[in-house]
Amino acid sequence: MTVLPSGMMKLSPKDTSVTHELWYTLPASRWLEALPVGNGRLGGMIFGGVDQERLALSESTAWSGSFSSTDMNPEAREHIPRVRQLLFDGKYVEARELCQKYLLVKASSFGTNLPLPELHLNFQGKKGHKGYRRSLNLDEAVARVEFQQAGVQFQREVLASHPDSVIAIRLTANRSGKISFDLGFGKSNLPIEVLSEGKDLLLMRGHAYERLHSSGHDGVTFQIRLKVLLDGGDSTALDQGLKITDANAVTILVAVATSFMGEDPEVESKRTLELVAKKSYLELKRDHIADHQRLFRRVSLDLGTSSHEVRTQSTDVRRKNLEGGTADPELLALFFQYGRYLTIAGSRTNSPLPLALQGIWNDGLASSMGWTDDFHLDINTEQNYWAAEVCNLSECQTPLWSLIDGLRQSGRRTAQEMYGAPGWVCHTVTNAWQYTAPGAGLGWGLFVTGGVWIALQMWEHYAFTRDIEFLRTRAYPVFREAAQFFLAYMVPEPRHGWLVTGPSDSPENWYLTPDGQRCAESMGNTCDRVLVYALFSKCIESSLVLDIDKEFRSELEAARSKLPPFQIGRHGQVQEWLEDFEDAEPNHRHTSHLIALYPEDQISPRTTPALARAAEVTIQRRMNAPNWEQSEWGRANLVLYHARLLKGDLACKYLVGLLAKATDDNLLTFSSGGVAGAEQNIFAVDGNTAGTAGIAEMLLQSQAGELHLLPALPAAWPAGRIHGLCARGGYRVDMEWRNGTLLSAAIYSQRSGKIPVRYGNRVLDLAVTAGQGTRLTSKSFS
Repeated sequence: MTVLPSGMMKLSPKDTSVTHELWYTLPASRWLEALPVGNGRLGGMIFGGVDQERLALSESTAWSGSFSSTDMNPEAREHIPRVRQLLFDGKYVEARELCQKYLLVKASSFGTNLPLPELHLNFQGKKGHKGYRRSLNLDEAVARVEFQQAGVQFQREVLASHPDSVIAIRLTANRSGKISFDLGFGKSNLPIEVLSEGKDLLLMRGHAYERLHSSGHDGVTFQIRLKVLLDGGDSTALDQGLKITDANAVTILVAVATSFMGEDPEVESKRTLELVAKKSYLELKRDHIADHQRLFRRVSLDLGTSSHEVRTQSTDVRRKNLEGGTADPELLALFFQYGRYLTIAGSRTNSPLPLALQGIWNDGLASSMGWTDDFHLDINTEQNYWAAEVCNLSECQTPLWSLIDGLRQSGRRTAQEMYGAPGWVCHTVTNAWQYTAPGAGLGWGLFVTGGVWIALQMWEHYAFTRDIEFLRTRAYPVFREAAQFFLAYMVPEPRHGWLVTGPSDSPENWYLTPDGQRCAESMGNTCDRVLVYALFSKCIESSLVLDIDKEFRSELEAARSKLPPFQIGRHGQVQEWLEDFEDAEPNHRHTSHLIALYPEDQISPRTTPALARAAEVTIQRRMNAPNWEQSEWGRANLVLYHARLLKGDLACKYLVGLLAKATDDNLLTFSSGGVAGAEQNIFAVDGNTAGTAGIAEMLLQSQAGELHLLPALPAAWPAGRIHGLCARGGYRVDMEWRNGTLLSAAIYSQRSGKIPVRYGNRVLDLAVTAGQGTRLTSKSFS
């Protein structure tokens, strides 16, 4: 072992262009071919057309709907005891009918995030072009389009600046006076007004109104304001547009503001443009890249070199070739960094809202069907942030804390009015307006631990950073009130006296009753048990760390001891429900009870081997069922589950499957058409972020109070290196391996002490010094 000076272990340089750039030889013709940029709030999808550039705009607070205090059935509370008794008595269908009549809720004006109109640049050049290239550089967070036309080399750059709060489009040519185009907006279903102010400014005023998820008259007002800065040439106003002629270079600045935070969007967008227009494009770009790289460059990954033939092909071709079995470790490394890129682009410390189902981007599909583009708390929103801590992007979780604070506030009313309990509760879905009541549908609407699941991200933040003040002032008050609710809400089941939740769902699955009926609502489902156990455990540990609430801690310890044990069912599977029901849909996409394996650590091959084997049976039964429901997040779960099961080759297999079968040409993940009511593939960011977390989990694990180096390294990655991963306890880890064996590792700690470090079957009790790194080799474990 060697003590290193403060800082990170430096890895030898390698060309990162292949693992930091998506590139294509054709413009995008579909949304899932376009390339995303974002500044934590404002998003754009760049299509890169030659004759027409399309920039699909979105903004995280462009929400329909409104706050509501009436989204609860006033008769719910009085009917819950009857529902519970029916479920305990095995009268499942009667209980289901009462749940549907009295407990579920059709929200009055729930709303959804809505796509903004597209920005169009219609060019006036000659037809025909050559040398076309479209790209997204992840290290710079800049999208580019390049081509030749009539002997002129044209280039466009698009970036979404976090420091300056704008999207900037820069058009250049290698000959003077060759840039001419009309600038305007595409069609929109929203009520809008477009007008020009002088010859260099275009603005749109609008309302985020829609009737599918809202009243048709509730939602934010918004303004999109564009300013054109010319180098040569001229600009003139058109009806709802601008005309640019014979320019040498053009910069277009796009500012978007809404009334979500109580501000005047016209005043705010005008202020933003006035400030940024004082900068040159080079200054704006420099500040943007520096701000982005401060986060992005914390982690580097090398999984080995793809063959020259493979690595020199465009990204879409490489993705398609994965289906044919082509080995492409550099594409997997690109996908890892892409998930980090999307986290940075979509969620920053000052973002007004966290990543929704589609992040901050919006294809208009999720928002125009039954799902809504909202915050799904039965796995999707959690998955959006699984990569944040381990991938050294801790501050990107910050927007979640405000959302959770809002849920805690409104969830107190839901807890009292619906359940007659103290504390706070939130169910399956929420929105920008702090919705905490149940949803409208059987099978998903009554998931009572949705608020607990998302709040546990606060514990992960503490576990990785050891920020005691955050635990004291932000996390523990949230946990304490949630625990107060469940202490009052849970009831003993009659046979064993176990404390159980219910009526509740195991998202979003259904079981068969003994007489063959389909039901979903139950008492004491395993997913709830996992989350309540985690909540009580985190409260207990917080109380010890903070040295407070001794009596409350004792109450929680007593209640935790009465929670149901995990059970193994007739097929050798982890039971999903208290009873050993058969699945009504054996091919269902959700495996909610396996959150005990990941993200929790209540099942593991080392501490609970029988349950770990049962988890494998559960996975195999789902996947072997006819017509297994593919979902992007479900495929990402397979990577994470098998990483935790220490089966690296299977984890790698499912990672390749995620890229090959659940990402499109722009490597964004999608939920497949035909699943969960979707008629076509619909983008969801969770497969990207959870897939990135899966790769990290294959290389480093830190549950159970130890660091585990290369726990699930597959044979397909015989040599590689990772720089900058984070681990619970306040550690950063660099590693390099060769021939499938650890070559060296450097571990950096925020504080001095000892930490068990595992490699293979050996554990080293490592002494660490705050601010310094300790270098290990495989010989350190002999």
